[in-house]
Amino acid sequence: MHILQQFQLAGKLAVVTGCDTGIGKTMAIALADAGADIIGTAHTGNMDATREAIEKTGHKFFQHKLDFSNREELYAFITTIINEHKKIDILINNAGAILRKPAAEHPDEYWDKIISINLNAQFILAREIGKQMIENGGGKIIFTCSLLSFQGGINVPGYTASKSAVAGLVRALANEWGSKGVCVNGIAPGYIATNNTEALRNDPVRNQSIIERIPIGRWGNPDDMKGPVVFLASPASDYVNGTILCVDGGWMAR
Repeated sequence: MHILQQFQLAGKLAVVTGCDTGIGKTMAIALADAGADIIGTAHTGNMDATREAIEKTGHKFFQHKLDFSNREELYAFITTIINEHKKIDILINNAGAILRKPAAEHPDEYWDKIISINLNAQFILAREIGKQMIENGGGKIIFTCSLLSFQGGINVPGYTASKSAVAGLVRALANEWGSKGVCVNGIAPGYIATNNTEALRNDPVRNQSIIERIPIGRWGNPDDMKGPVVFLASPASDYVNGTILCVDGGWMAR
């Protein structure tokens, strides 16, 4: 097999959560470019731009409005896609949220919401789709982790706790499911220019301090996620399991 063929996803079906904007949107389009059909979710339900870009690749896009903080909605979504699609090959567990307030002032509702979206829903979706993958003989699950899967952060204790836990979940599921043909990995984006980081980029002091620490010397952009997600979703990564790939311009090397 030619090496580039190992990166092809022709005939595959991928679930990509949180694909209305930013990293999730870019990942969904990249997987479609590599040959996959996409089941996409967003809490807004507005995925028209994602749909248009994916359909231009000649692949299908199945759109679902989903609030990850609503357990009933989550299970209804899972039931629907498993009944409609007998073989899901790839799960990109990307949807997430962040709420900022110092730890001493961080209210229960902030904590509960972030843990519900970023951790509880991620596990439930991985468990149920992973179950189908095991029955079908294999699959690829990729979690969107964070630099705060490794570091503490400031003013985001719930987010840091959730992303640290997701890193542990990557390893736990990889240990159990690798022998069953399901590879579980994570991507930890660095400082990426998205809606979630707009406040940081608009703060001249924080923005400059961030850029000065990144060896590559710039913020990342969602397109920097394309190659990594296709690699981890494709046969090219069949012996990669339990790994969290930092796509951070060298931030974690400092």
